[in-house]
Amino acid sequence: MGTAPVAALVLRPEPGNSVTAKRLSEAGIVAHRLPLFLVRPLDWVVPDPARFDALLLTSANAVRHAGAGLLALAGLPAVAVGQATARQAEDAGLCVTVVGADDAATVVAQARAAGLSRLLHLGGRERVALADVEGIAVYASDEVAVAPSALERHAGAVAMLHSARAAARFAALVDAAEQLRQDWRLAALSMAVAQAAGEGWGEVRVAPAPTDRALIDLLARYPDASRSAGAD
Repeated sequence: MGTAPVAALVLRPEPGNSVTAKRLSEAGIVAHRLPLFLVRPLDWVVPDPARFDALLLTSANAVRHAGAGLLALAGLPAVAVGQATARQAEDAGLCVTVVGADDAATVVAQARAAGLSRLLHLGGRERVALADVEGIAVYASDEVAVAPSALERHAGAVAMLHSARAAARFAALVDAAEQLRQDWRLAALSMAVAQAAGEGWGEVRVAPAPTDRALIDLLARYPDASRSAGAD
């Protein structure tokens, strides 16, 4: 895979942050951990399952935080974006019938092609609305305060961007800390995530597939250009 970078900056919330940090360590890459968000469950009202053909799950967080209400909908098949979400759903007792490797819009099209047209999207408070798909927020992803000095400590690391929201917030934090974007390198989960970070970065690379492992493989091919030492 080439020379691994000295350090990667993991910005995703827990429990994904710990998972990614462990995978980085196994790949020989030092992981600096700086979660930008804290995920928490929301109160929500369970709708009548008879109104829907299937559940749409675009994040494993929806399964983790849906609580007892998920059991009332367990009779519906599940449509999942990504293998990690699908595994979480199956572990929770759901029957996953469609798994998409791309974005939510693509998996919705796959579901409709399979005859599942009335989808109930269980997602986050800041989820993207999907055409003709009813959605309910079952969790929130709240911003965690980040001091400018925190970014300074990790200068030189490759920032891992797992979501468009994280990309936009990281860009805002770098600007607020009066750092130069050109001094940072980014590794993005998808082109949409990379675009959310804006322009002016020293280097931006996009994973060939929207998975954590693909992102880590991408990191392992970055040149060893930083001199950070130690892990958080």
